[in-house]
Amino acid sequence: MSYLLRLVVPDKPGLLGAVATALGAAGIDIVSVDVLERSNGVAVDDIVVELPRDRLPDSLITVVRSVPGVEVETLRPFAGPLDTHRELELLDALAQAADGTTVKLLAAELPRVFHSGWAVVLESTGDDPPARPWTVAAASEAAPAFDDLDVPWMPLPAPRLLPSTEAWMPQRWQEMAIEMMAAPYGGPGCAVVVGRSGGPPYRRSELMRLAHLAGIATTVASLPPV
Repeated sequence: MSYLLRLVVPDKPGLLGAVATALGAAGIDIVSVDVLERSNGVAVDDIVVELPRDRLPDSLITVVRSVPGVEVETLRPFAGPLDTHRELELLDALAQAADGTTVKLLAAELPRVFHSGWAVVLESTGDDPPARPWTVAAASEAAPAFDDLDVPWMPLPAPRLLPSTEAWMPQRWQEMAIEMMAAPYGGPGCAVVVGRSGGPPYRRSELMRLAHLAGIATTVASLPPV
């Protein structure tokens, strides 16, 4: 079974290699490595590994912590595709998509890009309060229902992190530790939201990556199909 490890590693030469060596020596295959950010002398890395059937997930934590200074921020099952850089493939698919299908394609593919559980696209209706000024334009599988929610940050003027502690979230979402991030997409007040249950919280580097991708996707989706 595949698992996603999020590690906090001292940003020193050889430490990530030492983690890879420790995992290999324990018979654990590394499928992919994604460096999320580097700041203040530490790096945050996402590592997807394949755990042998006879090994318990907790053994991953033991192996990683055998490398001095390395901490496991989160460990969770990973059921997505094994490559971590799908941005170009997504943009290419958007460029070739038929009219009316781009938002559905974006919602379906963004979870794979960001190691997430689901995505939704919220579209502005142009209505003023008290009418709800947005509607759900597309949602991936496993996305929670936004239709009956009061979402105070819509329309969305700028990218923002949406941690599970925010007061507007339903109690059930808070109990599930649903973490989200959102970025403008497609037009004034519209947004794409990416989320996952049980953490880890999204980092600013992931938010900036989503905002950049959503901006390019907005332009690409408006081009004539190739």
